[in-house]
Amino acid sequence: MRDIGADHRRWVGRCLAVLLVLATPAEATRAQTTSLQAPTGEEPITAVPLPPAADPLKLALGERLFADPRLSHDGSRACISCHDIRTNGASTNRLDKTIYGTNLPLNTSTIFNASLSFRLNWEGSFRTLEAQAESALENQRAMGRSIEEVLGKLSADPDIQQQFSRAYGHGPDRASLLDAIATYERSLLTPGSRFDRWLSGDAAALSAEEHNGYQLFKSIGCVSCHQGVNVGGNLFERHGIFHPLASPNPEILRVPSLRNVATTPPYFHDGSTPTLDEAVRKMGAAQLDRILSDQQVEAIVAFLNTLTGTYRGAPVTAAKP
Repeated sequence: MRDIGADHRRWVGRCLAVLLVLATPAEATRAQTTSLQAPTGEEPITAVPLPPAADPLKLALGERLFADPRLSHDGSRACISCHDIRTNGASTNRLDKTIYGTNLPLNTSTIFNASLSFRLNWEGSFRTLEAQAESALENQRAMGRSIEEVLGKLSADPDIQQQFSRAYGHGPDRASLLDAIATYERSLLTPGSRFDRWLSGDAAALSAEEHNGYQLFKSIGCVSCHQGVNVGGNLFERHGIFHPLASPNPEILRVPSLRNVATTPPYFHDGSTPTLDEAVRKMGAAQLDRILSDQQVEAIVAFLNTLTGTYRGAPVTAAKP
């Protein structure tokens, strides 16, 4: 006996196939977009949280110190000189300069979301923001000072003496100086990216291409190193596993965060790659032994663009050249 229901299903299937072939690219994109769904299970990436609660007096002091050129030996630079929180938390330079005008050995990482990484700097040399700040202040190439010299300058300023006293109950000392800077740096989180909105259940936050890029990011293995709240920053890895990636040293690196990555060119520890699509292509070959197609690169880059968050209510932006 003929199955009329089966015939009907086959007829509908053929009609749908014809309609998909005849559909314009815009219609096809709309059809894909409307079929997108919010995550239904646990994802390997989690959303950036809101900044932690902090003493407002310590926070304000830390922000002031972050921009204070007295923290450098000759007053020519402050933390914000290389970590511009008005844009991407870093700079556009391949390599920033030492206090003497020579190149620093490694590209400057963004300060945004640094507190979410398990170790700090490219080599993962520091476990805490306080330790990293202490090292930067006493690094002769970076700030060119000793902390004692910094404290001497700050203690000679009645206004900042009073600000330390209000926040800590005493004038500037090593512990309060480092704590104030670290307190401010912990506030430099960038929640609210479109990808995080998608993680929170907003299915319309991603386009079809962006969603496809995320699925590709997972399926080809990028997510093996770039996962967690910071989309990286939580393990060490050797670079250039299959093919050379960038400068051979350091050989082992702390995996960088991909949060706000679309705003932080140039890329890699030596700042050798100027564009994100080129960086994705190189990573595919060097770390995964894959030659990615133009379409794959475009999809992954589209996804990476959704990782741009907000700071003080405004989207993070690329620094000006």
